[in-house]
Amino acid sequence: MRKLGFVSAILADLELEDVFKVAVECGYDAVELMCWPRGKAERRYAGVTHIDVDTDDPAQITALCEKYGITITGLGYYPNLLSTDPDEAARCKAHLEKVIAYAPKIDVDVVNTFIGRDPKKSITENWPAFLAIWPGIIAHAEACNIKIGIENCPMLYTGDEWPGGKNLALSPSVWRRMFAAIPSAHFGLNYDPSHLVWQFMDYLAPIQEFGGRFVHLHAKDVRLDREKLNSVGILAAPLEYHLPKLPGLGEIDWTRFFSVLSDSPYKGPIVVEVEDRAYEGSLESRKAALKQTARFLRNFL
Repeated sequence: MRKLGFVSAILADLELEDVFKVAVECGYDAVELMCWPRGKAERRYAGVTHIDVDTDDPAQITALCEKYGITITGLGYYPNLLSTDPDEAARCKAHLEKVIAYAPKIDVDVVNTFIGRDPKKSITENWPAFLAIWPGIIAHAEACNIKIGIENCPMLYTGDEWPGGKNLALSPSVWRRMFAAIPSAHFGLNYDPSHLVWQFMDYLAPIQEFGGRFVHLHAKDVRLDREKLNSVGILAAPLEYHLPKLPGLGEIDWTRFFSVLSDSPYKGPIVVEVEDRAYEGSLESRKAALKQTARFLRNFL
């Protein structure tokens, strides 16, 4: 049976052991743990450090996994590796490489991240920067026997991310180009179907075409506000017409989703990403969101 996990960013205020306690309480087998460098978060759900790869003892983390019976599905670090600030880009790359090197020490074989992007440039204009750093990162992952899962979030929400967003890997056409440039089996997708919904793309077709490239999967839903969309149009900032929701509270048909997924090569974990603001008011509310989602998704596992 597939493992059911959640992204630890929603529990940013808890220490690692408390995250594991919540996982057990809420009915989960696993977690994706955030591994940002310690410091101030620059955006929502960023800057969360449940594993500090510079200082944390791998043996202690492994012991906690055994104590609570929790699997780590992957380590997460989602910066902009193609930042227009060369110092920021260099820091992000250096830290990602540390996360990759740390993962095998705790028997984790997946590290999740973004490609990055200069939002002011087109995909083609960003491509030389992609080719300059990503083959080396994937070579490092190969040497560490780690698979890299690129999440398909466009990172197009705030004014500084306009108009192209801060992640190149936003669509199947880009994924084809990425994998043609770097065909390594250690280079894959952390697939989140919700991001295709608000881009008005088919969220099932990529499972059939790219299921063999999935190394991790985020379960998140999305609700489109048609009235607002009719007012602002698709060229508006995306948060003006859509909201992230818990699975089962949005546009995704999860019965069809899991039906198609069951026929794909991907047999890995399903990892809930809670970004539903209706449940963010307190720790108890966030735990309620996790419990509700676990009950819902267990129907399909």
